[in-house]
Amino acid sequence: MTISMEASVIAVGVSSCLLGEKVRYDGGHKHDHYITHTLGRFFQFIPVCPEVGCGMSIPREAMRLEGDPSHPRLVTNRTHIDLTDQMLAYCQTRVDELEKEDLCGFIFKKDSPSSGLYRVKVYNQGVPAKTGRGLFADAVVQNFPLLPVEEEGRLYDMNIRENFIERVFAYRRWKDFLRAGRSMGELVEFHTAHKLQVMAHSPQLYREMGKLVAEGKTMERAELLERYQEFFMRSLSFHATVKKNSDVLMHIMGYFKKELTREEKTELLEVIRQYHDRLIPLIVPLTLLKHYVSKYDQQYLKKQFYLNPHPQELMLRNHV
Repeated sequence: MTISMEASVIAVGVSSCLLGEKVRYDGGHKHDHYITHTLGRFFQFIPVCPEVGCGMSIPREAMRLEGDPSHPRLVTNRTHIDLTDQMLAYCQTRVDELEKEDLCGFIFKKDSPSSGLYRVKVYNQGVPAKTGRGLFADAVVQNFPLLPVEEEGRLYDMNIRENFIERVFAYRRWKDFLRAGRSMGELVEFHTAHKLQVMAHSPQLYREMGKLVAEGKTMERAELLERYQEFFMRSLSFHATVKKNSDVLMHIMGYFKKELTREEKTELLEVIRQYHDRLIPLIVPLTLLKHYVSKYDQQYLKKQFYLNPHPQELMLRNHV
């Protein structure tokens, strides 16, 4: 099996209002142009509005979460009608349907009592505390524990944005691997191609994954793949920091120790230092390294997803 840089269709769930659909309680929307105009070029969106999906009207009375943050109730603000059971029944039905959509990620609407992922207000005796999670968002997270998930508001943090999108593309590649082949040799190839990418996120988990692959022939194949999948997606959930990226850049440089001239080594070390000191973005040392990969025809590095984990058009590595 040859691991391709090109992924198949990347299905991503998204709160319908973020696509510009007028489904909110007031009949409006929360169109996010970055999602539709930028990510929409690479993702196939699966829109979901839990309120409309479970039979509520547009417009409708606003709602909020009340009670125990771990098991809150969904209650209308003015008339205090409890709609929890209606929503939970829909959540179970919808996540079952989403099993067939081959999702690689989900973008939720922040603060929503149905779709908010983090710090959703939960009222107790009229006093709000940002301690909850929307009922539908919770159902998705519980049903798809490895699925990359994020809120649209947090995607404006460049580090969070890069991490989320990188995980989405990585999850698609893993799913493609499972679909195309499941042999031990193919797993070794997949693991090797993602070595530097995983090292940039979690060196510790990379070592654990290496041990797992080394012992793979002694395990049942289904157990091996399940454990590897958990390690792989969990490792990428850690952010690739400047320190870890710098270590990987130096590691890559080691592959050219016999080819680079003294001047080239000096230039590359200086560029890596400038990145480490946060003077230039990651794209600068990577561009130079990719030049050397091509110049010296470094076949091993050509297969490393660390150098191209997502489309360059997204410019996720262009920030300091």
